[in-house]
Amino acid sequence: MRAERIGNDQSPNLFVLTETNLNLIFDQIKTLKPSILIIDSIQTIFTDKVEAASGSISQVRQCTGELMKYAKITHTPVFLIGHITKEGSLAGPKVLEHMVDTVVQFEGDRHLSYRILRTTKNRFGSTSELGIYEMQNNGLRQVSNPSEILISQREDGFSGISIGASLEGNRPLLIEIQSLVTPAAYGTPQRSSNGFDSKRMNMLLAVLEKRGGFRLGMHDVFLNITGGLRIDDPAIDLAVAVSVISSLEEVPVPKKCCFAAEVGLGGEIRAVNRIESRILEAEKLGFEQIFISDYNLKGLNLKKKNIEISAYSRLDSVLSKIIN
Repeated sequence: MRAERIGNDQSPNLFVLTETNLNLIFDQIKTLKPSILIIDSIQTIFTDKVEAASGSISQVRQCTGELMKYAKITHTPVFLIGHITKEGSLAGPKVLEHMVDTVVQFEGDRHLSYRILRTTKNRFGSTSELGIYEMQNNGLRQVSNPSEILISQREDGFSGISIGASLEGNRPLLIEIQSLVTPAAYGTPQRSSNGFDSKRMNMLLAVLEKRGGFRLGMHDVFLNITGGLRIDDPAIDLAVAVSVISSLEEVPVPKKCCFAAEVGLGGEIRAVNRIESRILEAEKLGFEQIFISDYNLKGLNLKKKNIEISAYSRLDSVLSKIIN
């Protein structure tokens, strides 16, 4: 039924077999000799060689071992689809992750149409690559320029919105950070973040209060990374700090500005890696100014850039420039 829904009748080279017995699956494999084999899912496959239920450690080990042996002998790519838990990790015995050569994971919010393909293990290459796709009625479509979809089309005059230049794998991404800072109505301030580490957000709030002099102790702070992404890159620290203060002071951040720097506990602006790629991505998307660390200027060619590069060493200097 799923194959018919996505238009399998228009794909003569795609064969669908509804079967969970590995021996019967291999009978069809010997007849068809496919170029690519996809098993969905490995936890439902069983073999008569093992007297255990499907999904057990022994069944998963035996079935995976036979499929791996087939892949090595025939040089046929084999994809094993595995269930995941609510926490996002691969369900079932860990022996599956140890046996395979590569572990690739789909991530995404069920309320959003975009999906991220991320590699968590790769015996034969880097795990830093990443793909972004859009889920449509007839399947997945590759998103060639993710930065454009991660930056909303907004009007001028909204406070609490800033743009950070991040890296996902080897791909630079410009993402939108949204903040909402309001007085705490119930005594105990709320701290909530979506797509950003809550502990790191609390650290940045402490830096803003201690080093910047902003009174955030009696304010609720809500932070959101648009697009359903979860970002661990410290280079968006400065964008997060600017977004929070923009909402607190009700001062909009200039629309054509973006930020790429880490914030230290002393309120210093720290350098980040691959700053050239971040600047080029911002320039490509039409941004006119990017704020970076002073320490990133070393070896950076400023003459060929069509974007204004503003370098600072302290957080309070950036905030005074933006807010005023």
